[in-house]
Amino acid sequence: MADPTAPFSRVKIRTGALVFCGDDVVLIRRDRPSGYHYTPPGGNVNTGEALIEALRRELAEELRLDLDDATSPQLCWVQDQMVTRPGPTPPPRKIHMIFRCHITPDVRARLATVEHDELPDGTSEAGIIEWVNYRRAEALPLFPLIGTAVSALTAPNGPAGNPFLPPITDDNYTWV
Repeated sequence: MADPTAPFSRVKIRTGALVFCGDDVVLIRRDRPSGYHYTPPGGNVNTGEALIEALRRELAEELRLDLDDATSPQLCWVQDQMVTRPGPTPPPRKIHMIFRCHITPDVRARLATVEHDELPDGTSEAGIIEWVNYRRAEALPLFPLIGTAVSALTAPNGPAGNPFLPPITDDNYTWV
């Protein structure tokens, strides 16, 4: 039996979405004392929750996007994460499932511009919602480490290539 206090002994699944409007993709910028990073909207899948329902819930919470106002989500990439992080609980192993969908400019105009992420102590952290040209993704501090794959798309709806991205480890990422 695995030791539940050991690093990576728990597994979490996170769904995230690259929501495109033309050549722009929406990302959430998180400013921290040690720096900043971007992340696609999304979050952890709850126990017993279907992947697409988790994605639907997270997009509604973070962007105020009704998934019915977008194209059907397409699974593009899967990325395994085992990264040491600060804090009293052992870090989980996290499986990132990155989907892609497209919206119209009319839908984009109705979306949130700030996202409030609830923290364990009951407070919240503001994330700035930014639209960036997808070709710039490789140059951004983007987590999970999907920037190269996003920038390599031949078009916003182009082939995603190999769905299995290199894992995220302490060798290629430092927790921000």
